[in-house]
Amino acid sequence: MMEENGRFQLEMSITDSITTCLSPPVYDMVCRLGFDTKESCDINSLVSQHGEICWKILAECICYTDSGENVDYLKSVSLLGPVCEAVHTHIYSLTKAQFEVRYTFWCQWTNFPELFPEIFVALKSLQPEAIPLSLMKLTSCLERALGNVFLLIGKECPFLLRDLLVSKELAEVFGQSVMNILRVFIGSPHGLNLRNILWHGFVSPKEIPPKYCSMLVFLTAGLGQLLKSYLQQTNFALVHRPFVTFTNLKDLIIFPDINDEVLSVVEELIKKSTFVLKIMIPFWEAIVMKFRSHRYADCIILLLTQLETGLRKIFTEVNKCPKRFLTAESTAFYTTFDEMLAKQLNDVEINHLPFFLGESAMEFLWDFLNHQEGPRVRDHLSHGEVNLNDFPKEVTNQLLAFSIVLLFRFVGEDVLSVSMENVSIRILISCANRYCSQFHPVSQLKKKILHCEKSIKIWPQLPLVPEEQIPEATRLESSSEVNDCDNLIIKISSELQYYMLQSDHNFNNLLDYPPTENWSLLLHELCSRHIRTLYCPRSVLEVLAILQKISVHCHLVSDQIIATTEVRYKQWVQKTLRSRQRQNYLRMLNSIKLLSSVLQLLLLLITMELVSIHIVNEKNACEYQQYLKLNILNSS
Repeated sequence: MMEENGRFQLEMSITDSITTCLSPPVYDMVCRLGFDTKESCDINSLVSQHGEICWKILAECICYTDSGENVDYLKSVSLLGPVCEAVHTHIYSLTKAQFEVRYTFWCQWTNFPELFPEIFVALKSLQPEAIPLSLMKLTSCLERALGNVFLLIGKECPFLLRDLLVSKELAEVFGQSVMNILRVFIGSPHGLNLRNILWHGFVSPKEIPPKYCSMLVFLTAGLGQLLKSYLQQTNFALVHRPFVTFTNLKDLIIFPDINDEVLSVVEELIKKSTFVLKIMIPFWEAIVMKFRSHRYADCIILLLTQLETGLRKIFTEVNKCPKRFLTAESTAFYTTFDEMLAKQLNDVEINHLPFFLGESAMEFLWDFLNHQEGPRVRDHLSHGEVNLNDFPKEVTNQLLAFSIVLLFRFVGEDVLSVSMENVSIRILISCANRYCSQFHPVSQLKKKILHCEKSIKIWPQLPLVPEEQIPEATRLESSSEVNDCDNLIIKISSELQYYMLQSDHNFNNLLDYPPTENWSLLLHELCSRHIRTLYCPRSVLEVLAILQKISVHCHLVSDQIIATTEVRYKQWVQKTLRSRQRQNYLRMLNSIKLLSSVLQLLLLLITMELVSIHIVNEKNACEYQQYLKLNILNSS
C-alpha cells in the first residue's frame, strides 16, 4: 500500500482552490434559497402554549407543481426559510431544562431521546463540526425510528430513506402533507437532501445553516405528537427493532491500538497531506479530538465522510473526471463509495482507483464497507442501526489506522522519511501493506474449513464404550461396509496425491491413510495460500457459495456426532438406553473413525477446489456447479 510512495503523488491541482464541494445549484438550494424570503414568522403560530406543533401552518409553506401532484422544492425551501429561522431563534432562546421539558419528551419515540439535549448543546457550540455531526446522527436516528413506525402496518421496511418517506404506510400514520414537509429536508434529491450530502462527505464545516438542524428537531418532536395520537386511536404498540451488534471483532483487529504519540503525528499530518481538502481540516481535527475523548461513534461518523471525500478526489483525478468531484444534480448520480470501489466506471471504462490504491487498500475498504459478512460500518451507522452510545473502539481504531496510512500516501518524501522514524507509524504502514481480506467469501470459506477441522479433532477425546463391551456380531456387521468405504477413501486419496504431483502443489507422501497429522498440515498449508478476491466474477462467487454450504454441512455433521456421542455415552453408563438405541449407538461407534476420515477427505476436496477457484469460467460454470452439488454436496 505504501511502496515507492513518491510515484503516488498526484497533482492535486484542485485541492487549494476548492471552497465548497457542493455544485452551484446544490449550494444555492442549501445555503441561499432559504434566506431569500425576508418575511418574518411568529413562533406562536407554529407551536401552541401547550407545546403542540401546528402542522397546518407548516403545510401551507409547501408548494406544488402545476399538476398539483409533485412538490415544488425550490419554492417550498424558499417559503420555509422564515419558518426555520423562527424555530431556530425559539429553540436557541431556551435553556437546556426548558428544551428538555418541551421537546425531548416528544422525541422518545426515536428510542434515542438522549441525542436531543446533545443537539441542543451543539446548536450553541462554536465547534465547526457540531452542526454537521448532529444532523448526521439525527437523520440516521430519524430514519430508524420512521422504519419502526412503518412496521406498525407494513411488512418489509424500505432500505432507502427516500423510498421510506414516500411509502403509503407512513402517509397513513402521519398524513401525506407531513411526509411532504419531511421530504423537503431529507429523502429527496430535489430538496435540501441534508442526509445524503452530509453522509457522503460533500458538506464542509459550518456550511449547513444551523436553522435546518433546529427545524429537524422541531419536526421530530411534532412527529412524536402525531404518533402518540395514532397509537391511541389504533391501540398499536410501537416496537423498536434491536440494534445491530458487531460480531467477530477479533477478525477486524489488524492494526494495533492508536496511541497518543500517533495522534500527535496525525495532527500535523492532516495539514500536510494532499488527501485532505483544506476546507475539511476542521473535520479531521475533530476526528482526532473525538478519538482522544473516547467518542468513538462521533469519530468514525466524521471519519467515514472524510474518507469518502478524500477518495472521491483521488477517484476523479486518476479517472480524469474532475466534474464528478462536486455533488451531482438531482438528475445525475453522486460519486459515492459504491462507484469508487467498483471495477468499472461504466460498461466500457475501467475504474483506475483500484490500480492506484493497490490490492491491500481495496480489500480493506471492501471488507469494512461492502462485504455482507463484514461490519459494513457506513451502512449500519447511516441507517441508524447501531447503538451510538456503545460503539466499539476496535472498529473506530481500525478505520482510523487505515486512514492514517492513507494520509501518508499523499505527503512529500521529506515528511514521510521523518515520520518513518516513529516505530508506531512503521508498524501501522506494515500492517496496511500486509492486509488480506477477512470477509470476502474466499476468506470466510477458509475460516469455515479450519473451524470444521477443529471440531473433528475433538472426536478422539470423546468418551467411548470399550471395544470389548461391543458385541462381536455388531462389530462384524459393520466391518464389510467399513472396508468398502476404506477402499474408496484410499482410492480417492491416491488420485488426489497424483493430482497434486502433477500440479504446483508439492505435497508428496502427505496423504497417508488412515489420516494422520499430515492431512491437517496439508489443509492448513492450502488455506494459507493467497487467493485473489477482488472483483471475483459471478461464476466464482456461485461456486464459493456451494463450497460454503458443503463446509457448513460437514461442520453440522461433526457437531451432531460430538453431541450424540456425549449424550449416548452418558445414557450407556446410566443404562437408560432402549434396545434399539443401544444397537444404533454401537453401530455409530464402529463408524466414527470412518466418518472422521470421510469428513477430513471432504474438507481436503473443498480446499483443493478453493485454491483452484479461478479456473472456473463461464463456459463450464453450470456443469461445474452441478458436479459439486451432485458429487460433493450430496455426499456431505
